[in-house]
Amino acid sequence: MASTATEVEKAAPPPMPEAKDNLVVADVVLRFLVFASGLAAVLVMVTSKETQVVGQIPIPPFLVRRTAKFNHSPAFVFFVAALSVAGLYGLFTTLISLFALSKPGSHTRLISHFIIFDVLLLGITAAATGAAGGVAYIGLKGNKHVQWNKICHVYSDFCKHIGGSVAVSLFGSVVLALLILLSVRSLSKKIPRHNHSH
Repeated sequence: MASTATEVEKAAPPPMPEAKDNLVVADVVLRFLVFASGLAAVLVMVTSKETQVVGQIPIPPFLVRRTAKFNHSPAFVFFVAALSVAGLYGLFTTLISLFALSKPGSHTRLISHFIIFDVLLLGITAAATGAAGGVAYIGLKGNKHVQWNKICHVYSDFCKHIGGSVAVSLFGSVVLALLILLSVRSLSKKIPRHNHSH
């Protein structure tokens, strides 16, 4: 009976593969969210164009039509470039992670390479989000101490696009942070633990 019980224990499949599969699925989902948030942020930003009649004196000769575009601000241009890279990176790594689902042994090797680029991309995305958010705040509130006028009371649709794009980018930054934590957790499970008890 003892030998039979031992054979049954040896034949029982370990629960680890299911946990590994769950980590891979979570990795795929998070990477797709990075792609989706990057794409959405870029699309909302590049469509932030609005034309209004402005002027210091409300008389026709002194009124001019001015258009607000994202490419009028270097911070917004940097934002579009950074989030475009994030979106492409998210798409590329999502496809690779999907491939890893069919080859479970390759997932750990992929994570060890991905985590370096994930950290780098998080830094770039966070910097771009902060830069765009700072310019957007000036547009919303202005700064009377240095005579920077607010514009969002004039270009309301433009500012709504900018605010929405920055919010989506912030969500993408949080997803990247979660992705890094997931990768660290996956790699930590591979570190052998030595039992010092005698």
